[in-house]
Amino acid sequence: MALAKTNPKSSGRLQCKQAVFFFAAAITFVMAAFPSAVRAQTDWPYAGHDPGAARYSPLSQVNTQNVSKLRRAWTFHTGDPRDDINSEGAPLVIGGVMYFVGGKSVFALDADAGRQIWKYQTTGTERRGLSYWPGGKQTPPRLFLGLAGHRMLALDAKTGKPALGFGDDGIVAGVSPSAAPAIYHDLVITGGNADHTVRAWDARTGKLVWTFHTKAQPGQPGYDTWKGDSWKWNHDGVRGTDVWGFMTVDERHGLVYVPIATAGGPDFYGGTRLGDDLYADCLVALDASTGKLVWYHQLIHHDLWDYDLAAAPTLFDVREHGKIVYGVAETTKAGLLFMFDRLTGKPLFGIEERPVPQEHVLGDESSPTQPFPLKPPPFTRNSFTAADLYSLTPEHAAFCKQLWDKYNFYSDGPYTPYSTTRMTVIYPGREGGGNWGGLGFDPKLGYIFGMSVFDAGQTGKLMKAPHGNPMGGDYTKEFPFGLDPYKSRFWDPSNGWPCVNPPWSALYAVNVRTGDIVWNVPLGTIDALAAKGFPDTGTINSGSMIVTAGGIIFVGATNDGRFRAFDARTGKTLWTAKLDASAHTLPVTYKGRNGKQYVVVEAFGGMGMLMVPNITDERPGDSIIAYALP
Repeated sequence: MALAKTNPKSSGRLQCKQAVFFFAAAITFVMAAFPSAVRAQTDWPYAGHDPGAARYSPLSQVNTQNVSKLRRAWTFHTGDPRDDINSEGAPLVIGGVMYFVGGKSVFALDADAGRQIWKYQTTGTERRGLSYWPGGKQTPPRLFLGLAGHRMLALDAKTGKPALGFGDDGIVAGVSPSAAPAIYHDLVITGGNADHTVRAWDARTGKLVWTFHTKAQPGQPGYDTWKGDSWKWNHDGVRGTDVWGFMTVDERHGLVYVPIATAGGPDFYGGTRLGDDLYADCLVALDASTGKLVWYHQLIHHDLWDYDLAAAPTLFDVREHGKIVYGVAETTKAGLLFMFDRLTGKPLFGIEERPVPQEHVLGDESSPTQPFPLKPPPFTRNSFTAADLYSLTPEHAAFCKQLWDKYNFYSDGPYTPYSTTRMTVIYPGREGGGNWGGLGFDPKLGYIFGMSVFDAGQTGKLMKAPHGNPMGGDYTKEFPFGLDPYKSRFWDPSNGWPCVNPPWSALYAVNVRTGDIVWNVPLGTIDALAAKGFPDTGTINSGSMIVTAGGIIFVGATNDGRFRAFDARTGKTLWTAKLDASAHTLPVTYKGRNGKQYVVVEAFGGMGMLMVPNITDERPGDSIIAYALP
């Protein structure tokens, strides 16, 4: 396969055409890329249902006409709510058995009744779930997950005991995937915090098969995007250019798609990592068998906003004039959605490098341009002026105006860097825009669905930092800036209301035929504002959605402790249920042995960054809740 038109010798800049690429009107959608989805119609065998993270189930017993009748079928309590780390995973369902990580333990349940089959207790698990490998003639099925202390665990899926023959008593040390590993044939593919690599391991033995360096090494494409010897900085044991979100796999074409985080260190100052910093903030396609680079696109150059890529790339197929176009979509914290031909890396709707605001900070060099897709438009606010200040209720409007005037805030539009002289407002804030929750795809409608996290923005300025500042790095007079304590959301922290008019978060749909946003609706409710006559505010969220052939999108995610169903065609809310705790996880749906379609969500709460004191309840929960029709 040829590399996409990306020239590593020109600071990693995208070489893209200006004309918009439109699909023909007469398009049919196919599932050709997802053979695993075909063989697992009634199960949920991957975090994204299929290896390509479409998060689409072909089940339709629960549909737009009857979803309002959903009731709790069963609830399982782990007895071990995490008070040290929140959960962002998904249960898996294979052959009538549900597997999931709850608290510090791994569970297997009867998926029809919610009864425990086995439990394996650990000293600490990573937050984003586990993966299932079906095994072979000589090896039974296995589960793989990350453990605290940089270890990966393999369990026998039938017994719940450490897998014999894998690593050292079922454990491989030195790797701790923060998200469920990607599975390709007999390979377990991992990223991980503080580890500047993507690695593949033999699923039977735990032996290392291949390694890809997410920070370009000497002699590799992209190495010259690290000026001087800055590629060495932050190299040993410090987070940066890591893969902390989910990876996805194209089984048909033997590719794995990797979303890579920012170069790290002090997130808002880049003097220690001058240049575009490949492969930070890149969507990378690798040969899944060998780990060799196939193509890449950097979606943020020299990241100064903590806009690291985290969403699982979502694969989708369309047929144009009898030919299949294989697509991949990636959402960013900057509020942009990019779509590519996943075999070549060619943008489907064009990308252009646009000039962005500059700030001259001693020792740093911000990128003069950033890539923008020509379609779709931003799915959330990415600029702000005084005219955009909140105006709905008088008390909060007065608070926001006073805040704006007191700190003399400014913003010059998308990708405004933090200033050393003025307090800056950044839109979107560091939470996004889009985040790890990613996208879903309905092959019948041809719609991609996504979520905006929170329209609160971020405020702050750069100031001189003492030597050894805990923001990261060994600061000297040459690199004197860290981010000062004023960094915060642009909101009233006493009630969690942003200083811009709602909606403050949204669920949206994009038509992949045209690249247009089809609908955009508020996601979540702030009860205090609903009582004042403003029910459709949206609220801060972290999590994801699933899509079904019944025409429904199921979403938890919000910090209002609710689980919702939306009409996939229109965005209309069809059903809402109150949960035991907020569900910052991925819901799943499957068909039980009894013929019922179940919809299950992990209500584990515990998302500290979503906590608003005295307003929202983000205490850890321990409930697995299954819904079904009566």
